Amino acid sequence: MNDVATNCSFYETDLLIVGGGAAGCYAAITAARNDPNLKITILEKANIKRSGCLAAGVNALNAYISDDYSPEEYLEYVRWDAEKIVRDDLVLSMSRRFNQVAEDLENMGLVILKDEKGRYVSRGKRNIKINGENIKPILSREARRYANVEVFNHVNVTDLVVVNDRAVGAVGFSVDCIASYIFSARAILIACGGAAGLYRPNNPGFSRHKLWYCPFNVGSGYAMGIRIGAEMTSLEMRFVAQRCKDTIAPTGTLALGVGAKEINALGETYGNKYGYNTSARAYGATKEASEGRGPCYLRTVGITSDQEKDLWKAYLNMAPAQTLKWIESGESPTSYNVQIEGTEPYVVGGHTGSGYWVDTRRRTTIRGLYAAGDVVGGAPKKFVSGAMAEGAIAAETMIQDIKTRNRPSLSATTDAALDRVKDYERRLTPRKEQVYTIDELEEGMQKIMDEYAGGVGVAYRYNSKQLRLAKKEIRRLQQVLLFQHANDMDELLRVYELKDRLTVCFSLIAHLEARHETRWPGFGVNTDYPEFDANWEFFVNSRVVDGEIEILHRPLNKGETVYEHSY
Repeated sequence: MNDVATNCSFYETDLLIVGGGAAGCYAAITAARNDPNLKITILEKANIKRSGCLAAGVNALNAYISDDYSPEEYLEYVRWDAEKIVRDDLVLSMSRRFNQVAEDLENMGLVILKDEKGRYVSRGKRNIKINGENIKPILSREARRYANVEVFNHVNVTDLVVVNDRAVGAVGFSVDCIASYIFSARAILIACGGAAGLYRPNNPGFSRHKLWYCPFNVGSGYAMGIRIGAEMTSLEMRFVAQRCKDTIAPTGTLALGVGAKEINALGETYGNKYGYNTSARAYGATKEASEGRGPCYLRTVGITSDQEKDLWKAYLNMAPAQTLKWIESGESPTSYNVQIEGTEPYVVGGHTGSGYWVDTRRRTTIRGLYAAGDVVGGAPKKFVSGAMAEGAIAAETMIQDIKTRNRPSLSATTDAALDRVKDYERRLTPRKEQVYTIDELEEGMQKIMDEYAGGVGVAYRYNSKQLRLAKKEIRRLQQVLLFQHANDMDELLRVYELKDRLTVCFSLIAHLEARHETRWPGFGVNTDYPEFDANWEFFVNSRVVDGEIEILHRPLNKGETVYEHSY
């Protein structure tokens, strides 16, 4: 099983896109439309037809600017929801493209619902209804329509290649067969998903992958950047989703679609006690339960039969398990309120602000490396259309930047990447039976993070002593993983996925430790500093320097102020 180095292929391209989700596909589409002479390459761990957060579909575009709304008002909404910790320039630049993205998707074949006057059907001022079960096949089909776009499916990228302080390539392996790949590129876009599976999940055992977020998004996009010293921001702004119990189906369809209110077990509406931004909603349910008034529900009893039918259809578009649960249990939403619960924490820049610290044009702090979508920090509430907008912005920037950039040397890229390929080979060499299985190591990580770093099992609470223990234990797991081998390419994939999750965990712990306040109580309560502190209105950033995490504080930028890296 050690032929992975022998079966190593070498490729040169102009634009290398790591991750074939919404942001990655739309970046490729944008670049191909702008310059048909560019060679554009997408690397995807799964298959771009059904990969990432949109794999199962979605029933709305949750970022849209209606006729009586504006991008500036959208920014105000995002500021309110994130308790001010946002990059104004990033939010404005993406929100000004929301509607253009929606129209483009419709032209590609996406069904966007319209009223009798031909206007998009909205759910409030910021989102529109779609029939989105095929949104990802539509996007991937459009990306593959261009002759200068090449897609490599089932390639797991493990590392970025840096030569002379510039990102020049990437290295990975096939998840299907014994093969490895080295890519050399003039510009590289990280468009991977965020990080799920860091914490012990709500559902154990066989159902452990029944998560809110795509379980195969393991934080690789973050981890690759962290390891080469890219600056990251706001990892401590974790996301805890309020979801339907057991199925982990979204609740926004209930709250926005039929106006369902949160109630406790006594039937009391409790929202006013905590507030209505995303963090406050999550905190309210946790607090009510901890004080003996749980479980909590969304009140659906009393909705009309037509509204119930709309709910069944909506969930079939994106979370069919919820509709099936209603059918199988006989507990229809007209007769029974829907029980809700908080999920385990995630690190995801599409909902909160966790990810790469980028400039206004989506350049990271590493030359030649760009980011878009869930891995970009500082711009919460981007959802689908925001991720696509960032993909377009990054693609335009890369095209502009490579005009004055020479093609990197393939031999230099290869020399810098070969040690990674040799590590694949080392891990595939048969050895004595392992002390731990990958499942056991993964469960160990999740147990550590749950108990010591504010998981669902401790009601999202943590303190400095617990975080120090978490750091120590995660470091120990990283050392154990150094000696883990794999019997086949699937096991090799799981080894590297765990490596990436542990990398993200370690940086996340440092961020949780660094913010000495509780700004988002629904996402986590620092019991050493349980109160909101207005003096902490700045970004907590980090980067790895000589193997250690360095914490930096960055000021908030306001309005149209454009941020550029100084390198």
